[in-house]
Amino acid sequence: MQFSIGVEYALHCLTYFVDTPSGTTIGVKELATFQGVSETYLSKIFTKLKKAGIVRSMPGVKGGYELARHPGKINFWDVIAAIEGTQPFFQCAEIRQKCILLEGKDNDPKNCAPCTINVVMLEAEELMRDHLKSKTIAWLNETILSKQKGQHEEGVNWFREALNRR
Repeated sequence: MQFSIGVEYALHCLTYFVDTPSGTTIGVKELATFQGVSETYLSKIFTKLKKAGIVRSMPGVKGGYELARHPGKINFWDVIAAIEGTQPFFQCAEIRQKCILLEGKDNDPKNCAPCTINVVMLEAEELMRDHLKSKTIAWLNETILSKQKGQHEEGVNWFREALNRR
């Protein structure tokens, strides 16, 4: 299992909206420049975030995106689901049904029990999903601020200046 780099870009970008004054939008161009990533690539990510109701877009010369919900109500799983989809990580192929010992025993109740491997994988996925749901964009912003205050403030100032140049 591996999340795409799009998830990382999305999470980083969403933190920049937390300290943006209410009613202020940030354009994909500014976000892409700041992150050092293609504007086209980031635009695709923001289309997915918008479709998921995480951000909303504002048209116009000074248009862009803003958070559609409070940062404390947007969790990591919301972002992952928006970018990657909600397909299970493990998909049981029921290969045990092809075992030679089961030939002619398709109706045996012992063969109808859930696949133990699948059960374990689904439990693990649920634990991970619950953990990711417990971490929000607000939490991420606070954590970054507490560990990298100077760099965080530089980022906030960079966006302020970029938005003033529009």
